[in-house]
Amino acid sequence: MKQSEFFTSRLGLVLSVLGIAVGTGNIWRFSRVVAQNGGGSFLIPWVIFLIVWSIPLIIAEFAIGKFLRKAPLGAISIMTGKRFAWMGAFITFVSIAIMFYYSVITGWCLKYLIASLTGELFKIENNILYWENFSSSFQPLIFHLIAILISAYVVYNGIINGIEKVSKILVSSLVVFLFILFIRAITLPNAIVGLKYFFTPKIEYLTDIKVWLSALTQNAWDTGAGWGLILTYATYMKKHEDVTLNASLIGFGNNSISLLAGMIIFSTVFALSSDDAIKLITQSGPANTGLTFIVLPTLFSRMFESFLLNVIFASLFFLSLFFAALTSLLSMVELAVKTLIDFGIKRPKATVYIAIIGFVMGIPSALNLDFLINQDWVWGIGLILSGAFISFAVNKFNVELFRKQLINEQSSSFKVGKWYNFIMKYFVPFLAIFLLIWWLISSTTWDKNWWNPFHRENIGTCIFQWGTIILIFSIFSKKLSFIGK
Repeated sequence: MKQSEFFTSRLGLVLSVLGIAVGTGNIWRFSRVVAQNGGGSFLIPWVIFLIVWSIPLIIAEFAIGKFLRKAPLGAISIMTGKRFAWMGAFITFVSIAIMFYYSVITGWCLKYLIASLTGELFKIENNILYWENFSSSFQPLIFHLIAILISAYVVYNGIINGIEKVSKILVSSLVVFLFILFIRAITLPNAIVGLKYFFTPKIEYLTDIKVWLSALTQNAWDTGAGWGLILTYATYMKKHEDVTLNASLIGFGNNSISLLAGMIIFSTVFALSSDDAIKLITQSGPANTGLTFIVLPTLFSRMFESFLLNVIFASLFFLSLFFAALTSLLSMVELAVKTLIDFGIKRPKATVYIAIIGFVMGIPSALNLDFLINQDWVWGIGLILSGAFISFAVNKFNVELFRKQLINEQSSSFKVGKWYNFIMKYFVPFLAIFLLIWWLISSTTWDKNWWNPFHRENIGTCIFQWGTIILIFSIFSKKLSFIGK
């Protein structure tokens, strides 16, 4: 099928892809992981892995999408052959499986945005009880439906009038809102203490392998590298667009927003908390909700003496969070829709199908936090496999030819050297395998029933669910490969 839609400009492309990368993980997960891994010490390996893991994979996704003009299923089928079409199917399934529960999280953000706009959030006496009452009710199902309908409507309107137009507004607004919050946060009393902790490295943490592994996983997850989402958006790149430049803009732009969000969180918590600030930041809660939906509402209520100003700034924060979640959700819906388009289904009909499937499959996560946490655990770690499969596809194609023909083409102003060959051929596969083994084995230290496939978070449930999906896709691998023709 001939490509008929393209992003109108580099700005539109970059802001849309930044919308993929900048999600809720940049705002709530990043600060928590930094606090758990020595503050400024964590930032050093985090930047290193941006350069040697995330950006190389983002470059690969841009190049594959631009060259083949197909979603991950078709693109990986072409690059690897019929035998390995199941890898493209797995990459596709992982992102769609994340979409099923990520729409629920997007709904949470919308709920708290409304609660902050109305002032309801500041009238409650117990934020933990408020969260528990909300998450155990039918409300998450309603907000899940709203999130799916909004994202489906945007995708239904296509790339130019849907995703690009909305991303320009949401991502630009998100950056502006975060800067406003940043200015207020750093002018709070004792904010400098939080900033010092955030940026000051401690040598002892740099010798801890867990800090480096945490830095890699955070970078892989919050940049969107290896998800197949950037690959999907790249199918709408114009022919003259520079792969390397765009990939670098996305990588460094995403990490800059993470740093901005981190400075806001650390300044606010250290300035306004009467308790142990580090303990508050490191709180996870169900599906990483502790800091965002329990701690911060309390702190925002004390940011100003004026109730109205507290409402405004809390609303800005949750509006930023909702925008970040929505732009990421858009990319997941688009990946699913683009996959159906590759099968010959028109965009309007494909979007309706995905909206219905997305809502139905997200119901268990909306009604049961344990199920959502399980899916987040299984498919969040599954992204490591996705990154490894993209690396495998590049090597199967021939990494040297890939670099010369797909990355360093005539329109490329920034040429990538042979270092890229080493990273994609050896470094990324090694890190993926090492990281996966570490993640899986580490769970055995706190769970004697690690083999149980029906456990919430353990090795058994990952192996069972991954194995089932891979087995099914392997059986139908040759049939799936036809869309790669």
